[in-house]
Amino acid sequence: MRVAVGGFLHETNTFAAGHTSYADFATPDAWPGIVRGDEISPAVRGLNLPMAGFLAQAETLGFDLVTTIWASASPSGLVTQSAFESIVGELVGRLAVAGRVDAVFLDLHGAMVCEHVADGDGEIIRRVRKALGPEVTIVVVLDFHANITRLMVETADLLVTYRTYPHVDMEETGRRAAALLVDASSRPYKAFRKLPYLIPLHWQSTLAEPMASMMAIVKDAERAPSITSAALAAGFSLADFDECGPAVVVYGNDREAVDASADRLERAFLEREPAFAGELLEPSEALERARSVRGTVLLADTQDNPGAGATSDTVGVLRAMIEARVADAVIAVICDPEAAAAAHAAGEGADITIALGAKSGRSKEESVVATYRVERLGDGNFVGTGPFYSGCRMQLGPMAQLRIGGIRVVVSSRRQQAADREMLRHVGIDPASHRIIALKSSVHFRADFAPLAEQILIVVAPGENVADPERLGYSRLRRGVRIQPLGRAFEPRGGER
Repeated sequence: MRVAVGGFLHETNTFAAGHTSYADFATPDAWPGIVRGDEISPAVRGLNLPMAGFLAQAETLGFDLVTTIWASASPSGLVTQSAFESIVGELVGRLAVAGRVDAVFLDLHGAMVCEHVADGDGEIIRRVRKALGPEVTIVVVLDFHANITRLMVETADLLVTYRTYPHVDMEETGRRAAALLVDASSRPYKAFRKLPYLIPLHWQSTLAEPMASMMAIVKDAERAPSITSAALAAGFSLADFDECGPAVVVYGNDREAVDASADRLERAFLEREPAFAGELLEPSEALERARSVRGTVLLADTQDNPGAGATSDTVGVLRAMIEARVADAVIAVICDPEAAAAAHAAGEGADITIALGAKSGRSKEESVVATYRVERLGDGNFVGTGPFYSGCRMQLGPMAQLRIGGIRVVVSSRRQQAADREMLRHVGIDPASHRIIALKSSVHFRADFAPLAEQILIVVAPGENVADPERLGYSRLRRGVRIQPLGRAFEPRGGER
């Protein structure tokens, strides 16, 4: 088979200030910047990414590959019209000159919202379909947090989603998509079910109930000989548009069996709605509870998770740590290029008096002005070693470990979710030797840090990944969808939607 491949990934927090520009896609962080043609394979090789897995499996299967463009940016605000049109235009343009292809593989996220297009991913697939015609097979990998839309289901022949959160199976999902591509050319039957409630990120982990048993049902569905593939996406609730929320899609060669399987998954989701909730703590409450725990306590600073579009520079947890005079504690990673630059200018061992954090101004906080000891410096270039960021060539700019009392603060110059122990080791911190570890992450940190923990607490401090959906000003959801499990139903203002 002659197969074209491309990717364009963004998870859009429509409530986050600012926009995501072409430059944001061009700048590498944990993942590469924009890569094209023959640059794609070496750029993603060895990384936990769907494109890496697809390319590796495609080689085994003997596909004749046409590589186009791959682009990714950290979760953030609306994608600009200019960035979207430039990257999609290049993707479609490269496909148009590629000659005959039997199939296309697209590595997408599924929660992209643009200035001018609400369903960014559906629009990408639609344009590829329009350019190549109805006969070409289109297989798409989507993130576990995808907001799957009817347009995506109708225009793609097969949607394949990650099955883990933390996403330790991204590379594996790419391999799975390659193996399914041949069967997808036979145009399997599809069944699509959209769920009537949204799930905040911090309750979506597949390592815990109720999502763990949901994923077991998904895998069980595929054991039926008539079912080709079953996909579940938990949705990204910070994308305010009408088709936001969880969904299931089932594919197979028997229409009745496909519909029955989708119905079973939908019922399982509905039955588990009350279980998609948990405890949220203020920083001071979490620190007080941590005092009574003998082992290591992980604090998830979920609202400042840059992996959901937050700034990674809020200081609510740090301020609470200082006020509580905790010892043997770490907080990571505060993005503050000015503080990192000051630390590098002063050098290791120096004491510097600086205003740390809250530089973006979006959290309405004051920086923490204090004197910090510069314990260790780093250039921000290292390789991820944990299950989620495995093999990722991090480029976080100048980094520093600053100490204030018994608290060590990891500072970077670029935003990146604190989900890999190497982010701490790079500046001289052994996570296993600390009792309280605060991480700017919602769930991905569990992949590498959870084995250290006696207890994990979800903390609510300032940040744009708002944990309580009741505080969000939704305006574009579909009528009747519950904005959180067992929550109130959305009612649009000013008329019908």
